[in-house]
Amino acid sequence: MSDVCYNFSIYYMAVISSSQDTFQKDVLDEKGVVFVDFYADWCGPCKMTAPIIDELSENMKEIKFVKINVDENQQLAGQHSVFSIPTFMIFKGGEMKNQFVGAHSKESFEDEIKKVA
Repeated sequence: MSDVCYNFSIYYMAVISSSQDTFQKDVLDEKGVVFVDFYADWCGPCKMTAPIIDELSENMKEIKFVKINVDENQQLAGQHSVFSIPTFMIFKGGEMKNQFVGAHSKESFEDEIKKVA
């Protein structure tokens, strides 16, 4: 017998774009924590938070970060009651555990993630 130990931890790289077609696989089928950013290209607060989300994705590789353009995925936004943007949702094991709206600081995002992770 071998004394080899394997670590199969999953580490995610950067923020991925999702859509109506891939949301099930990208978010709901994930066993771990998924941070979802519902945004629009024309949204000022969305533009302000995008670099923060990118930085968090680089520093918190055990969390999957997903962004969804609400203009291109209106049905998906409606299904998740997204009425204002940016809207952020944190899923764990395929279930939404936290939801909040508006621009936040890096520390505030980290605090919201820690509530779930």
